[in-house]
Amino acid sequence: MPSKLVLVTGSAGFIGFHLSHKLLTEGYRVVGLDNLNDYYDVTLKESRLKVLMKQSNFSFVKGNLHDRTFIEKTFLDFKFDYVVNLAAQAGLRYSIQNPHAYIESNLQGFLNILEGCRHHRPAHLVYASSSSVYGANKQMPFSVHQNVDHPISLYAATKKSNELTENSLYTITRWSYK
Repeated sequence: MPSKLVLVTGSAGFIGFHLSHKLLTEGYRVVGLDNLNDYYDVTLKESRLKVLMKQSNFSFVKGNLHDRTFIEKTFLDFKFDYVVNLAAQAGLRYSIQNPHAYIESNLQGFLNILEGCRHHRPAHLVYASSSSVYGANKQMPFSVHQNVDHPISLYAATKKSNELTENSLYTITRWSYK
């Protein structure tokens, strides 16, 4: 029986690389997706991918999450059992210099992933939010029960929006498939 196929977005990033590596060692087939942007050292990202590409059950696709046609084609070309969305434009200060990168990757890109999942029905979608959604909250440790309505950066606002969007679409989808 063929092993399960997992899409890992942000596969050249720190967490995406380590998750992809772990999944490969456990026998999963992994499609890594990354845009290899230059927010931080591209050669580091390329080095990580070289390690992953040594595995026969790893494939890499380069592209942007905000490219709707590219994401639709990726979901059509592969029949994912699981989707793990770790890709996001990170960084708090950079959002002041390049706000469009956050809207494209973190909002449009996330919506494209959600739509891919809605239309192609993988068994599970996992995505990463951020502790930045807690904003100026001083209470430690952070809790999912704390108010997170006051983000202090565009990055935090986009990650909070992802949480709200996923919850809304899950509810709508669940009702429509009953």
